[in-house]
Amino acid sequence: MAMTVAASSSVAVMIPRVPAVSARCSAVPYLPPRSFGRSSFTVPVKLLSGNGFQKVELMKTRASSEETSTSIDTDELITDLKEKWDGLENKSTVLIYGGGAIVAVWLSSIVVGAINSVPLLPKVMELVGLGYTGWFVYRYLLFKSSRKELAEDIDSLKKKIAGTE
Repeated sequence: MAMTVAASSSVAVMIPRVPAVSARCSAVPYLPPRSFGRSSFTVPVKLLSGNGFQKVELMKTRASSEETSTSIDTDELITDLKEKWDGLENKSTVLIYGGGAIVAVWLSSIVVGAINSVPLLPKVMELVGLGYTGWFVYRYLLFKSSRKELAEDIDSLKKKIAGTE
């Protein structure tokens, strides 16, 4: 009986106590809804020494009056796409190739997900990829003569694809 009492009292001593005081951070800013009309982004922050809220300016942005030359005219883009679509002879072939590309991307994502679920296979694939990258750098990029050979191979491949060879 004495053994049971000693064991139960030691178990009671070993249970850790959770502090009753909860930690609270009063310096975390409140994020208001975005408004694009203001020139600066201010957030009310409760100061540790004060009783109320004080607005603190976090980021100041200003709109410029200059127009950039990289802006895209959507009407022009749509008319160009319509002209190219109307100029195509085999529209069904383009749709089939596009649908095939979408299906291929979908299937490849399924295969990659299945490979990732196997425990050691992703690490083995990383090692294979690192090994191939090292071999490619050594074979084609390290020396000047091999870089010229790679450039010639790429040019011949471009000519084969374009149909000029």
